[in-house]
Amino acid sequence: MRLLVLLIGLLTSTYVFAAEPFGRASIEGAEGIVPGQQVHVVVDVFAPEFFTSPPQFPLFDVPDALVTLSIDRAQNLVQTIDGTQYAGIRRSYAVVPEQAGSFQLPVVEIELGYSSNGNSTKAIVKIALPSFDVGVSSSQAATPFAARGLTMTESFDRNPASLKVGDALVRTVVIFAEDTQAMLIPPVAFGTTAGVARYKKPAVLADGVEQQGIGRSVETGSTRSETVVYTASDTGRFPLPAISYPWFDVDEHVMSAATLPATDVVVAPAAVAERIQPELQRENAPASRVWRGWLLVILLCAIDLAVAAFAWWRLPAIRTWATRVRQRRRNSPRRRLSRIRTIIRVGDELAVYRGLQDWSGTLGYRTVSEWVEAQACPRLSAQVAILERRLFRSRDMQLDRAALASAITLPVADGRPPKRALPDLNPTAEDPLLRPL
Repeated sequence: MRLLVLLIGLLTSTYVFAAEPFGRASIEGAEGIVPGQQVHVVVDVFAPEFFTSPPQFPLFDVPDALVTLSIDRAQNLVQTIDGTQYAGIRRSYAVVPEQAGSFQLPVVEIELGYSSNGNSTKAIVKIALPSFDVGVSSSQAATPFAARGLTMTESFDRNPASLKVGDALVRTVVIFAEDTQAMLIPPVAFGTTAGVARYKKPAVLADGVEQQGIGRSVETGSTRSETVVYTASDTGRFPLPAISYPWFDVDEHVMSAATLPATDVVVAPAAVAERIQPELQRENAPASRVWRGWLLVILLCAIDLAVAAFAWWRLPAIRTWATRVRQRRRNSPRRRLSRIRTIIRVGDELAVYRGLQDWSGTLGYRTVSEWVEAQACPRLSAQVAILERRLFRSRDMQLDRAALASAITLPVADGRPPKRALPDLNPTAEDPLLRPL
């Protein structure tokens, strides 16, 4: 009896605790988090067998923090629990706290689809995200920007010491930082310079940028590119102030600053271009030149009137000639070939056959069969036979319209006269069988 109860319990527990999807979450580097630092919340979702639809990771709101879903690609996981193999997918949230304190993360509901006994099943996995505390470093500024491996570089489109009055100098400064997002990188303070006008273009932000690191390593981070255009309207030497860019080093937990040195802009006088004096026209032109101009105008008008009169007199002949030209162009071999191929592609089968009759008759053949035999093209013969079979016998075969259209080509001129559609009604006397006795 006890054995029977134990077996029933095992069967019941197996049914109740069937394999179900589940999830878990953790924080990477939860110690020593400071304001402005990007906190990575890693979420793993598992389902038995395999996913039939990917998990949908929702965004959520946290007071005094910025939350985004990491742009990194999802990772595929495999785990075996109690003899059951689970497929998993890992994604990360990036949470950036704006101030010190304790941050409570919510419970997220992740929708997914998975295979259960060969059937696709929908499910919702609830995962309680962990909380974390944010402290303030004694060396961190009031408005922090925290990152890793920050570098700042600049470039000029020309030599700043060789400008002329009216020239424009383009300066580009690029901030590169790891473990942050481009929209969090603060702008650069360029300062002002007396005697030089400055125009600042909108910043260009980019994430997932690769940059050569120390040695041969390649680092991936985000960039903020700022471009400033300087112009000077007077000569002289104008110093552009040095740039200091403060940031908090997450690895060293100290405030640091990236710097760029001051640069002198030297503006020289613009080169004086040689001017061309305009030549004034004379007010009084010779009388003979004026009369020649009027005579030329009168002659051109007379020619135009003569051409118009001739065209009006010969209008019927011109119309007849234009009609002949249009008919000749319309009935050219290439135009007729284009029309028959269009009929084959889009017309019904009876229209196709009538088109083939017209095409063969134009070439001097009495029937379609006679024209097909003269072409000696197996592909053409086969498709015409299928067309005739579908029209006059049965529709048990399929017509290949493309093959039929491509098999029809322009006739090759060989110097022989075209074959007549009907035999001569009056044979010549040169035929030896018809000469009079």
